[in-house]
Amino acid sequence: MRSIFIGLLFLLLTSCYQQERNCAYFKTGKFTSETEIEGKKYTSTFERNDSIQIEIYEGKIDTFKVRWTNDCEYVIQNIHPKNRAEKKPVQMKILTTNSKSYTFEYSFVGDTKKQRGTATKLN
Repeated sequence: MRSIFIGLLFLLLTSCYQQERNCAYFKTGKFTSETEIEGKKYTSTFERNDSIQIEIYEGKIDTFKVRWTNDCEYVIQNIHPKNRAEKKPVQMKILTTNSKSYTFEYSFVGDTKKQRGTATKLN
């Protein structure tokens, strides 16, 4: 009986805990992001305003149109795609935030395979 009570108390306390999500703070600014795909770490820097994101990755500069679907989710699409893969829009979702960074999940629109990464605000 005592273990059931402790289990229920633990469940009650953990179910009330919510991760911080101050997504509005991260809508604009300069960032660096890190993601790991198949054991390899990828890093890029980008600057975003409400509707445009300019990203630098391995010396290449790409410009994306940004469309916010809610406070913590947005879709980016390459403005000048060079191939078919770059034409696909990418769904981004901010999962958690803290004072300087956020954890995000992303996938091509319509794709069920999702990846995760972290972005840190530089300014």
